[in-house]
Amino acid sequence: MRKILMGSLVISMVFTSCKDEKEGKNNKLDDMKAAYVGTYTRIEEHVEGKAEGIYTIYQEPESGSLRFGKVVAKITNPSFVKVSDDGKNLYAVSETGSREGETGKVYAYSIKNNFEVEELNSLSTESAAPCQIAIDQSGNFVFVANYMGGVVMMYKREEDGSLRNHKKITLENPEQSHAHSVNIDESNDYVYIADLGNDKIWIFNLDASAGEMIPNEQAFVELEKGAGPRHFAFSENQKYGYSINELNNTITVFERKDNGGLKIIQTVSTLPQNFEGDNSAADIHLHPSGNFIYGSNRGNNSICAFRIEEDGRLSKIGIYPTNGKTPRNFAIAPEGDFLYAANQDSGGIAVFRINTETGELDPELTNVDAKTPVCIDFVQE
Repeated sequence: MRKILMGSLVISMVFTSCKDEKEGKNNKLDDMKAAYVGTYTRIEEHVEGKAEGIYTIYQEPESGSLRFGKVVAKITNPSFVKVSDDGKNLYAVSETGSREGETGKVYAYSIKNNFEVEELNSLSTESAAPCQIAIDQSGNFVFVANYMGGVVMMYKREEDGSLRNHKKITLENPEQSHAHSVNIDESNDYVYIADLGNDKIWIFNLDASAGEMIPNEQAFVELEKGAGPRHFAFSENQKYGYSINELNNTITVFERKDNGGLKIIQTVSTLPQNFEGDNSAADIHLHPSGNFIYGSNRGNNSICAFRIEEDGRLSKIGIYPTNGKTPRNFAIAPEGDFLYAANQDSGGIAVFRINTETGELDPELTNVDAKTPVCIDFVQE
């Protein structure tokens, strides 16, 4: 390990190879937490992809440092990856469709003992630029949101984890719609779709036993014009919901009704008070304790942190630079003590230690080996 000084921030760069670890020269992989990293692999209008596909990384739980494994799947633009809760399968979108004649794809893999993956099958997402994957609480259905065309695909998850087409949902105003995420509540009764283009959260009732989705009696909640809802999270008690809004750089807080409907109760900025410049908010995640929630800023290049009060409203804790460019998605380690932000355009993954009492972030390490990383998902144990 070598340390260099960047401004007032000490950055530790870890160059230990996984081969050395397997030979016992450093921390054994058996003692580390595994995760998968999705990346961009080719030049698109919004990114200069430089990676090769889906990578494995390993976290040393005590220090939070990362060791990069290798490419386990060479597919185009796997910009979102999702591990099933049972740890048996990995799902990834291939974010294509910006070129004439292309549609996106979703890939299903089985996860092997050494975190290698074996492709089971791949299917079209029936539209362009798929950008997020969700799995319902029963584990029987996989959802993919397509940024283009207002299309959300619902797939049946087979016993081995492979997928088959089940249902296609087309949102209102498909030429304007940008479905950015699908979110299923803990009861598995309600599905919320964040539609960036229509400034709406669409609400559906889910009958998982029948594999049916029907519009909720509220149907949708409309946000401020130009908000651009992107990703969504639930409070630990499921009484509140939180939408991070890409275009106006806010988080909207909702009270959830008994019938699954949503009522807006607060909107807070993701940015420092005096920030000037371009920014687009991106990802949002609840801390495992349920006490804090975090969001990412692309432009300000930071992670914003909030405390969740008893009434579900948010109080700002702080805003923390990622010391890189364009932190898109991020992940919180399962134990809740580290946060990892993927700096898409500069490369590298920013590592923060989380103060689990206050929710504050302390910068720890940056691994410079990641090329155009976008999404990180841990394998749950």
